[in-house]
Amino acid sequence: MTHSWQQAVERGVQALGYELVDVERSAGGLLRVFIDRVAGRPYEVAGDAVTVDDCERVTRHLQYALEVDGVDYARLEVSSPGLDRPLRKPGDWQRFAGSEVELTLRAPFQGRKHWRGRLQAREDGWRLVLPRDGSTPAETLDFDLHEVREARLVPQLDFKGRRARPAAA
Repeated sequence: MTHSWQQAVERGVQALGYELVDVERSAGGLLRVFIDRVAGRPYEVAGDAVTVDDCERVTRHLQYALEVDGVDYARLEVSSPGLDRPLRKPGDWQRFAGSEVELTLRAPFQGRKHWRGRLQAREDGWRLVLPRDGSTPAETLDFDLHEVREARLVPQLDFKGRRARPAAA
């Protein structure tokens, strides 16, 4: 095998037009692959969310591709990254600018490592606009990606059902 198993997984996922978010390998032989749809790319089923059909398609392709590459694993799981999707690559940060995120800094700032707010791009880094109570102006936290240990989207749940979409103009 000339390539690592991670490269084999990434090649297989990208060949089908998906983004590899993360891949994990456990001691028990479990190979867990997290995929996402590429923004702006058309898929059979419209929408931004990964579907069961997407996962099945990638699973079938990877089973064949990993066998060809000689990757040893006992079980393969392919899934979406979930509602609390991690932000790992610079492209993730660009794609989810404007979203609410939770981040953990490598070193504390003002006595805290954990922060939550709306993500904004700056010319020379990133900004988190922190929630306010209405009577105070919004505070911000400016940071660079090398200062971040982990970042995840904050799940946006709507238990009242689907919200009405604006009518097309």
